Amino acid sequence: MDRWLGDGGMEVIGLVGAAFERYGVDGEDLGWVEASWTPTSLACNPHGIVQAGIHSLVLDAAMNFAINAALAGRDRTRGTLEMKTETMRPARHGEGYAVRGEVVRMARQVAYGEASVRDGEGVLVSRATGTFMLHREDSAAG
Repeated sequence: MDRWLGDGGMEVIGLVGAAFERYGVDGEDLGWVEASWTPTSLACNPHGIVQAGIHSLVLDAAMNFAINAALAGRDRTRGTLEMKTETMRPARHGEGYAVRGEVVRMARQVAYGEASVRDGEGVLVSRATGTFMLHREDSAAG
């Protein structure tokens, strides 16, 4: 997991100003991740407001990373099956935000996650929920 810190394993995450800094597993073996995000001009429209698709990009990465934090061995997320993103307030170019992703439920073939973006005062800016397909290493192939 440490090799993914920073850009979340995708160069575009860094290009829009996000950096994943911490991850872990809670007492129920569910993963979480935290990131800081200072939107770059690439993330924004001409008025300096972050595009909704960029919110989705960052939130999707946060959920994927949180799920991967909880998976053992070579098990990994394979892809996003479904995702819903809500933006409640504008995020602006150059302002600082906190991102958190968490696993809600982990099953054999799918995992469910949620993620949020909050401003410097802890006010919710955007959030997402998603369902993710998992790749599990076949232990019988061994």
